[in-house]
Amino acid sequence: METDNFIQTVIKEKFKDTTVITIAHRLNTIADYDAIIVMQKGRILEQGAPYELIQKEGTFFEMVNHTGKNAPLIIAKAKASYENKRKWSP
Repeated sequence: METDNFIQTVIKEKFKDTTVITIAHRLNTIADYDAIIVMQKGRILEQGAPYELIQKEGTFFEMVNHTGKNAPLIIAKAKASYENKRKWSP
């Protein structure tokens, strides 16, 4: 987790004005991304801001819930990021 946090910090600092495509297995890694695409067997199931997908209670929401005790942390991170971005968007 410490290494992942370090990598995410560097990515956000060095590539802040760049589109970054990340393939992630740790949902905590992408919880504060602008947008995500949930895929299964090469097909897009859902796409949007992580917190919006959590609110829809679809596949991404189910994946977050399957993380067990980490689910509330992932949801809180996604919500904080979503609300922060809404404050700064026109």
